[in-house]
Amino acid sequence: MRARYLPLVDRASDREELNDVISQMVSELSALHIFVRGGDIRKSSDQIDLAALGARLRRDERAGGFVVEHVYRHDPDLPNNASPLDRPESRVKDGEVVVSINGESALSAPDERALLRGKAGTQVLLRVRSAGGETREVLATPIKAADETNLRYSEWEYTRRLKVDAESGKQIGYVHLRAMGPEDIDQWAREYYPIYKRQGLIIDVRHNHGGNIDSWLLEKLLRQAWFYWQPRVGDSEWNMQYAFRGHMVVLCDQETASDGEAFTEGFHRFKLGKTIGVRTWGGEIWLSGNNFEADGGIATAAELGVYGPESQWLIEGHGVEPDIVIDNLPHETFGGADAQLKAALDLLKEEIRTDPRPVPAPPAYPNKAFPYRP
Repeated sequence: MRARYLPLVDRASDREELNDVISQMVSELSALHIFVRGGDIRKSSDQIDLAALGARLRRDERAGGFVVEHVYRHDPDLPNNASPLDRPESRVKDGEVVVSINGESALSAPDERALLRGKAGTQVLLRVRSAGGETREVLATPIKAADETNLRYSEWEYTRRLKVDAESGKQIGYVHLRAMGPEDIDQWAREYYPIYKRQGLIIDVRHNHGGNIDSWLLEKLLRQAWFYWQPRVGDSEWNMQYAFRGHMVVLCDQETASDGEAFTEGFHRFKLGKTIGVRTWGGEIWLSGNNFEADGGIATAAELGVYGPESQWLIEGHGVEPDIVIDNLPHETFGGADAQLKAALDLLKEEIRTDPRPVPAPPAYPNKAFPYRP
């Protein structure tokens, strides 16, 4: 393969074109954990980072500026993740109009980001008109466009959790994991521990782009309560601390990748509950990612195949088939529906109804007094 692709190298005029050639060559391995990136790539000297206000704005000449259609929501327990327009010092509400940015008329630009170029991390002065017609000045600190993408994703996570709480009467908990790395251990601890006593649990690994904590997660979920502590005052607590006693479901989709797929397959094989969604990405030949090239670029190499007790290769090139196939159709999803989440809620509600798992009642306290002998 090296001999086949080597003649193309002479025609490569920069590092990006060389990466294209390397990508074509390593793709002959037909393995999905193959990434080619980086190196001594030329960067423009006039590159300007885009900035955003953490909201969806619409240019409206009749309104005299940019109408704030929606400020992205955040978990109130994480105030540092708030949108630039949803902070105590710079709160702007949906429906209000941004009429100027740093003294420039909002309508002087086709998009608000044209007036925010290079302003990420720097305060800007907004003139805002309320629904009642009053104007006020607001200081806000725009964020990078990539950070706004993260903000939108965080809103998606948060609203899934609110939906599960509302539709289950807080009988069912919800934890979403974006990946399988150290930060996701933090997220698991933050979101799982407050709800581990509920009757049902949805673990959402849709869009999960992998890592290496599937064993750690499965170990936690395999714990089983086997004895209970009863304090003098208050509810019982169980040994195998934080073991989940209720019913569980995993959500997966076509963007569940790598270690997210390993977790989904392990959850199925250990019979911890049903998996719901669509077939996963299909990348399970693992790699270290340590083979950097001389200029800092990398072409990852497939290293560790995965097989099961039945001596069959797992997942690579096919993915994990869920127990229950439910697809989120594009138009319905755009309208706010989530068929996969609804299916998980419906299944868990039925399982809780037919197999409730209350904490066993403690026995009566024994009489430990010595017999009276006059």
